[in-house]
Amino acid sequence: MKKLFLTLSAAIAVTFAANAQTEKGKIILGGNVSYDYSKVKDADTEGHSLGILPTVGYFISDNLAIGTGVGYSYEENTANATVFEGDKLNVFSVAPFARLYKGDGDFKFFGQLSVPMAWGSAKDGDTKLGNTERYGAELAPGFAYFPTSKIGIEFSVRGLYYQSTTLKPEEGDNKVTTNSFGLNANSLAPRIGVQFYF
Repeated sequence: MKKLFLTLSAAIAVTFAANAQTEKGKIILGGNVSYDYSKVKDADTEGHSLGILPTVGYFISDNLAIGTGVGYSYEENTANATVFEGDKLNVFSVAPFARLYKGDGDFKFFGQLSVPMAWGSAKDGDTKLGNTERYGAELAPGFAYFPTSKIGIEFSVRGLYYQSTTLKPEEGDNKVTTNSFGLNANSLAPRIGVQFYF
């Protein structure tokens, strides 16, 4: 009887700790860091890109968090294949989001609605060629596994998204706007991340 009581007590404590991670008043910390490198064999062409987007959120009610990410990305391409045929692109980004969790225990499903926005400039060497603006919306599903009371390991896909990018040259009025819309639910290429809950 004593062993059964201890086992039940431990199970209840683990369940409570997992549920406490998404309670009202808790904070969630995470983000994205990326680096890409490409090189074309037998050609003098290579590209580098680096991005960082830390995020912070606050649970306004049980299982519902709102927050934002603020970040920066840099891209350089020796083939002059980036925006405006320049070789450097610097972008500042902001991505407000709302996230809703469903489920109990160590596993919870979630849906995240985000509104990514970015503003940047393109350069060819030290010469500014123009500006870029990007606005979008994304609805991403996923699930989180909580191995401890403060860590969540997440698997998600990009989901449903819309993005509008505008390129404005420094000279002239030849502004170009590109709109993209899609559904990306590739389970063979999920986003994997770690979030911290306080």
